[in-house]
Amino acid sequence: MSKKLIIFGIGGTCVDILDAINCINRDQKKLVYECVGFLDDNQTSWGEKIYGVKVLGSLELAPKYSDCFFVNGIGSSKNFWRKEEIISKAKVPRDAFETIIHPTASVSKMSKLGRGSVILQNVTISSDVEIGNHVIILPNSVINHHDIIKDFTIVASGVCMSGGVTVGESCYLGTNSSVIGNVTIEKLCLVGMGSTVIGDIPENSVVVGSPAKISRKLLE
Repeated sequence: MSKKLIIFGIGGTCVDILDAINCINRDQKKLVYECVGFLDDNQTSWGEKIYGVKVLGSLELAPKYSDCFFVNGIGSSKNFWRKEEIISKAKVPRDAFETIIHPTASVSKMSKLGRGSVILQNVTISSDVEIGNHVIILPNSVINHHDIIKDFTIVASGVCMSGGVTVGESCYLGTNSSVIGNVTIEKLCLVGMGSTVIGDIPENSVVVGSPAKISRKLLE
């Protein structure tokens, strides 16, 4: 029996999630997921269809769909620190969130993935990795052994994390950034596109460059 699924958001990552769902169905040669709609707070999108899937209304309608599971695609470098707040608006219990793994991703059976996380095309997750809840890992990223990525963090495309890295809650690692082994990036940090992290990063920091240096605080 298939699971009914609703995607939070209508942006590019949300469309990627829909594509991943379709790929899962094709790979399994059966209807694993039936995507019944999107929820988004942008009123101008309500009633529209995205690749044949309707935008049903705002996030606050989520409890109405008690027979559905949910996955969140909201979050970018412009608002990632609000991801937890945005998801909480929907008032959906933790167990109602589904974890989506694209069929081309390689995820070690010795790793742990939280609820509501999304792993997209060609991602590699090695042994003894811990992925929290509502984490999004975009295509072609590499997460090495003993890495920890905590709740609500977004890992953009092409990120490479060496072993033993810890990334705190509500962080954003920019496209093609890299992180040396055994460092800690505290919560609420933004790592700029193409940056190279070679040391610990304190909470609430924006870092850029190679090697990455603190540019400013994320939130004043």
